[in-house]
Amino acid sequence: METIQALMTRKSVRKYADREIGNQELLTILKAGMSGPSSVNSRDWTFIVVRDRKTLNQMADINGRPAEPLRAANVGILVCGDLERAFTKARDYWIIDVSIAAQNMILAAHALGIGSVWLGTYPQMDRVTKQAALFGLPETVIPHSIIAFGYPDEREEEAPKKSFFEEDRIHCEKW
Repeated sequence: METIQALMTRKSVRKYADREIGNQELLTILKAGMSGPSSVNSRDWTFIVVRDRKTLNQMADINGRPAEPLRAANVGILVCGDLERAFTKARDYWIIDVSIAAQNMILAAHALGIGSVWLGTYPQMDRVTKQAALFGLPETVIPHSIIAFGYPDEREEEAPKKSFFEEDRIHCEKW
């Protein structure tokens, strides 16, 4: 899939077919996540890959109704920031760095024909605290988001993505 086509046709997929994502596809998705830029090349992300149904359900319970797609996903990835690796002069860049990594994984999955949906965790600290406890994370590893992955259910594939382009959001040279 061409890059521009992937960007323009990617959509959130919340319903999945009963089909396993292979280890090679998962590795490609993770490599794409780690291929993005980060502040001073800190690479301050870390990922927890989950296939276990019980754990996926627990993650969904913690994040509430918007995280229901995890219950049918083949894989969930908890995307975290690692403060020990973050840029010391501006630690909060980790938030941007892991967001880029998450977007790269979502786009890579789409290019492979795998659906995904981004599920927010940070900055809702109740979710952050509970996800950290679920996985026994050290204090320096902060849950940012969860991505549910799975091959799209046939009904998901039928609906085309609408354009979100809004020309009035563009300002040239000044407001």
